[in-house]
Amino acid sequence: MAPAVTPAALRSMTYLPPPAEELRFLDAELRRLDAHRARLLARRAWLVSVLQSAPPGPAAPPFTGPTPTAGPRPEASAPRVQNVLLLLGGVLLTIAAMAFTLVSWGHLGIAGRAAVLGTVTAAALAAPVPLLRRGLRSTAESVAGLGLALTVLDAYALHAAALAGTDGTAYAAVATTVLAALWAAYGTALDALRLPRPAALAAAQLPLLLAAVAAGAGPYGISAALLLTATADAAAALLVTSPALRTVRIAAATGAYGMGGWGLLGALWLSWTAPGPGAAARAAALLLPASAVALTAAWRTAGTADSDPAGVPSTTGAPHAPSGTGAVGTANTTGPTDAPTAFGAASLASPGRPLTTTLPTATALLGALLLLAALGGLLRVVLPGGWAVPAELLAGLALLAALRVPRLPERVRHGVAWASAAVQGLALLGALPLVAVALFGPLGQVDRPWSGAPADARDAVTVHAPWLSHSGPALAVLGILAAALALPVRHAAWRPQALAGAAALAWAAVLSLPAALELPYAVGLLLFGLLTVAVLALPVLPPAGTVLALVTSVDLAFLALADRTATLTALSALTGLYAAASARSRWAPVTAPAALAYATALACATGAAAGWQASHTALLVLVVPAAAVAVAPRLAATARVACEVTGAAAALVAVGLAVTDAPVLALVLSSLGVLAAATAVRPDRRSAGYAAAALFALAAWVRLAAWEVTAPEAYTLPVTLPALLVGAWRRRRDPLTGSWPAYGPGLAVTLLPSLAALWRDEGWPRPLLLGSAALLITLLGARHRLRAPLVLGGAVLVLTALHELAPYLVQFADALPRWVPPALAGLLLLALGATYERRLRDVRRVRDGLGRMN
Repeated sequence: MAPAVTPAALRSMTYLPPPAEELRFLDAELRRLDAHRARLLARRAWLVSVLQSAPPGPAAPPFTGPTPTAGPRPEASAPRVQNVLLLLGGVLLTIAAMAFTLVSWGHLGIAGRAAVLGTVTAAALAAPVPLLRRGLRSTAESVAGLGLALTVLDAYALHAAALAGTDGTAYAAVATTVLAALWAAYGTALDALRLPRPAALAAAQLPLLLAAVAAGAGPYGISAALLLTATADAAAALLVTSPALRTVRIAAATGAYGMGGWGLLGALWLSWTAPGPGAAARAAALLLPASAVALTAAWRTAGTADSDPAGVPSTTGAPHAPSGTGAVGTANTTGPTDAPTAFGAASLASPGRPLTTTLPTATALLGALLLLAALGGLLRVVLPGGWAVPAELLAGLALLAALRVPRLPERVRHGVAWASAAVQGLALLGALPLVAVALFGPLGQVDRPWSGAPADARDAVTVHAPWLSHSGPALAVLGILAAALALPVRHAAWRPQALAGAAALAWAAVLSLPAALELPYAVGLLLFGLLTVAVLALPVLPPAGTVLALVTSVDLAFLALADRTATLTALSALTGLYAAASARSRWAPVTAPAALAYATALACATGAAAGWQASHTALLVLVVPAAAVAVAPRLAATARVACEVTGAAAALVAVGLAVTDAPVLALVLSSLGVLAAATAVRPDRRSAGYAAAALFALAAWVRLAAWEVTAPEAYTLPVTLPALLVGAWRRRRDPLTGSWPAYGPGLAVTLLPSLAALWRDEGWPRPLLLGSAALLITLLGARHRLRAPLVLGGAVLVLTALHELAPYLVQFADALPRWVPPALAGLLLLALGATYERRLRDVRRVRDGLGRMN
């Protein structure tokens, strides 16, 4: 029952919103609740009808007590326990048979031996028939496994008893062949058993290998036996398609990969170490059939993987004509994705893809690599001087022609593209050492500047690094890769990246060309300069391509260090080139700082060439920060910051050069202060005014030090007066500014160094002047109620007075009795304690008064 609403409560209600609006809101809510109730009632009626139509179940027993707790759950299912028991039984029986054959065999005669072996083996092999009829399949599998093991023991016993004089390896080859055939026939006869046929395949892995070992075939024969066995396994895995023979297919695939892997390792090693064309041809004869088998297997599995469960080929597997090929497998197709197949192949290796999707690609990759390895082994022994690498690279690029075959499944094309990419990557990796020597070799000229022009470009880059052999093939590799990227790739999505990569490879080739061909030193310098200009003018490179031009120019500058004229010429040309290139706004963040850096180097080199002192060269270097101050406002934001940073670095160089000559250093610092003040005129660089003030102060201090002025006031007053004027101007513009930020730094700059010098000065002028100044500052602080002048002035005044009274205080202390200081200290402590007690008494009195008020 709802509580009654009193009239007072009704009068206290505030109608927000108005009553009419609130009434409409309540009506809408009631309608919503009625609709929801109607839906719930309809659902309830449906549930009742379902329960009424269900067949009646057994009546539940009445609840008479607490629900019993469930018993412990079994940790293994009944079929699993059964299989474990059967497996253990078969193993134990096999062990017993082995013990009998090895230990008790000699106690029986020939008839007894034959009777025992024949009876037990026949019984074990025949027992699965009645067991299968009774539906005991697992037991039949265990007994059949025992029978197969007994046949192995039979073969061993036969050799030990009747054929002991024959070669063991040859006998094992024959025995495994016979056992494989017998087991296969046994499994075919008893089709319900799953063990015999995979066991027959396992036994079939050994005959060829054992026969090759028995015949003394050598590494070529053993590799051939392994590869032939793997080929037979692959054929079995591809031909067996029945779902009932899944274990046979798995065993065949395992044998193909296992035996084929060992065979391929041996064949690849033979190809790599072949001493002549004959040995390389024999190794290639092993690798080429293996390649054909792998490619065939990839084709077959790709045809299966490209179909959906209904047998309809998917769109990704449908053949379509490629539109172009390129280096690193950049083959393009016109299929639904319209993307390069090699780059699309990377997605096939993702964890979410099924094995049937990645297996064809991996197998095709293996087959293509084996084909290239066979060809590479032949080329290595035929072509001299490392030219096998460019030839192998051309073969890898030619392999991409297979991507234009329309009937070739797409996943096979992916594998071929990845194989070509692997060959291209290895070839590029082999060419990188040449590029590294050409790139970093010029840095060796740093420790011997202007020592004379080298004999040729190779001597210029091998100051501290040995030259590499086979530089010609490495150059060819770079050129081939550049051409492969620039020419075949026509797809609009990949064309810019391909052109950029081709330009980078061509740059590396041209960079290495002078040293590789032993061109004259002057020709090498000219080629580096032309390469810098070409990279800056190349339209296909993105703005980041200016880094290549910058690296080339740095190499040119270091190479030119060997000769004075070459240094001045190269630095002048680079300064002008980068200054002109800064007109392009997108390159200015790199080219403008580079122009300033080369201008700095040119100024230093000019001073050194003219025989100037380092301090005089600093005046010439000042032109660079002046140019940075003049040019920076005309540049974009990013380029402006880079230009200013480079100008600041040049200023530090000027300071470092002038540090040994105080008058010139003062001139340099004051000049830099003028430049900083000019920068501070810009609204976005007001903070440069602080740097200008600091530079002017440093310049004044250096000048005073050059004049051998020792008074600190000569250094501090030129800073204090402007600082106080700036503080007064700041407080006038912003009255809320405190006295500490306004006047504190300016006063402390003079007062504190003078106070420190006071305690080392025995004269009277400094104490008088410092005390007077401190008194004046204190009075001004008191007059205007400013903390900073009052505190600093008062503290300095007191310390100055103590300094003047210190001798008298010492004399007075010597005149006092020894008991006076302890007595004074005791009185001080008593006074403090009394004050503390009085404060506590006042607190208690206030607390009691508040308590009485409550």
